[in-house]
Parts: sequence; structure tokens; C-alpha cells
Amino acid sequence: MEQVDKRDIRIQLTIAQQQGKLIEVHNIKGDDYFNIGFVVGMDNHFCLMISIDWDGKINDLIAIRIDSIIGIEDETDYLTTVSEKTKVAHEHNYFDIWHIQQFIDEHPEIASGNILMNVLKDADSQHLSVVIGTKKYQGMDDFSGMIHDLNEITLNLHYFNEKDLSSMWSYDILISDIDYVRSRGTQTATTKQILEDVFHQD
Repeated sequence: MEQVDKRDIRIQLTIAQQQGKLIEVHNIKGDDYFNIGFVVGMDNHFCLMISIDWDGKINDLIAIRIDSIIGIEDETDYLTTVSEKTKVAHEHNYFDIWHIQQFIDEHPEIASGNILMNVLKDADSQHLSVVIGTKKYQGMDDFSGMIHDLNEITLNLHYFNEKDLSSMWSYDILISDIDYVRSRGTQTATTKQILEDVFHQD
């Protein structure tokens, strides 16, 4: 995918939010990985999306750095397929098993102001696990764990490697190096379960 002008990216995100359109957000080089979802908030640096998985149900909340976005698609066969699957998910009551829409409705402030810090502070205060992707690894790796310490400049994450559960690790991350954060969904719920059962982290 050819990289699009950042002003065009912001315009596309704004239109998608206003129209409630399901879109593909390509924020990692290579066409094999991208996020699908609905834009629910934007600030100068991040957009907040309710992400949708391949089964047509809500996966989680994801905050994505706008400067990391390579391109946006809003009319693809893949999107059409996922959109049809969302109808089935609604019909059979598994579209929003994590109650993310209810959370957004009850806490609209998370989608305005400093979106990245809003998501991080929510996870920290509610003892929720997160998945963090950084500029350094460009999507080749992300980190699943719990925020141990958080300020406006850095956070300390206690995380694990799912292929090596022999120990937990600690990682200091600059806030300015974060490209995306996932919270309140499938991947973060499984992360928390592993932390509780394997590492006995409450």
C-alpha cells in the first residue's frame, strides 16, 4: 500500500467517525496486518477505535498513533465480509461480549482530550492488562502485560513472553515511542488470565 498524505489520513478518519463507517486502518508495513473498526475519537496524535475481529464481533479498544498510519480503506471485499458477519454477531448476541460500547457510552471522556493517556490511565487505575506496540519494533513484536508505573513521560510494563513463561519481564517504555495500545478486549483478557494463573499476579 502506498503511503498517503497525513492530512488525508486525518480527513479520512474524521469522515469515518462522522459517518460511523467500518474501515481498515493500515498502521504496520505489509498488507497482511491491519486493524478493522469504528473510529470513536481523535486528538492531535491518536485515534481511538472499537476494533472488530474476523468473526464480526468487537475485539477491543485500540488507540493508534495517527503518524504511524500508512493508509485507510473503506470499500473492500474484506470489509464487506466482516460487515456481514457483524449482522450475525448482533443477531446472536455475541457482538459486544466485552461491553465496550456500554463503556464508551458511560465514559465518553476517554475518547477526547489526550486519548493515549486516557487509555493508559484507565488500564492502570482499573488494573487492566494492555497490549503495547512501539515504534522500535514496527509491529514485529508487541508487549502484553500490566502497567506497573505510569507518568506523562514513561511507563513501566510487567510483561511476559507467551512462548517462554519461565519468568516475567520489566520494560520501561517512553510514551512518545508508543504506536498503539489495546485494552478492554479479548487479547487483554487472555493476558490477564495468564498473569493470574501462571504468574499469580492479581
